[in-house]
Amino acid sequence: MAEPVSSIRNLGPASDAGFARAGITNAEQLRELGADEAYSRLLAAGTRPHFIGYYALVMGLQGRPWNDCQGDEKVALRKRFDAIKAESGHSPTSEIERALDMLGVSRK
Repeated sequence: MAEPVSSIRNLGPASDAGFARAGITNAEQLRELGADEAYSRLLAAGTRPHFIGYYALVMGLQGRPWNDCQGDEKVALRKRFDAIKAESGHSPTSEIERALDMLGVSRK
C-alpha cells in the first residue's frame, strides 16, 4: 500500500487533501514529481500560494525540518517560489499584499 503524502516530514493530514485535489495521492508520486512541479500542481488546483508552505515542502522532501531553511538557501528558494507563483498566474495586487507575501503571510 502506498504511503500517504503526510508521511513526508513537515506535511500533515491537510496536505493529503490538498495534494489529492492536485492529483497527487501518495508520497511516492510527490517524491517523483519534486517540490517545484508538485507545488505548481497545488496552485493549479486552487491552493493559495504561501512561501512557508513551499519551503516546508522542499525541506520535507530532503528529510529536513521546515525551519531548517536559512540564509542564501532561503533566498534561492524564494526566487524559485516567486517563479512558480508567477507561472501559475498568482500575483499580489497591492503593496500590502506584496509585503505580506514576502513575509509568507496570507490574507483571509
